[in-house]
Amino acid sequence: MKDQLESLVEMMVERGILLEEAVAEFEKKFIRRVLEHARGNQSRAAKVLGIHRNTLGRKVGDYKLDRVGRRR
Repeated sequence: MKDQLESLVEMMVERGILLEEAVAEFEKKFIRRVLEHARGNQSRAAKVLGIHRNTLGRKVGDYKLDRVGRRR
């Protein structure tokens, strides 16, 4: 995994992707995956992520992830 991450970082640097953009994209994808595993339960997802439920709620809104992992 370390080699894959190193390769990804190298590609991002070569393409001129800013740190802020890279961090935001990683955070969005990480939160999305945890929410999927938690079936949309933000309290459980926040616990897994190690952040406060309110912080997760704000990030879900910022990244427009409101319906991730919810059963229909």
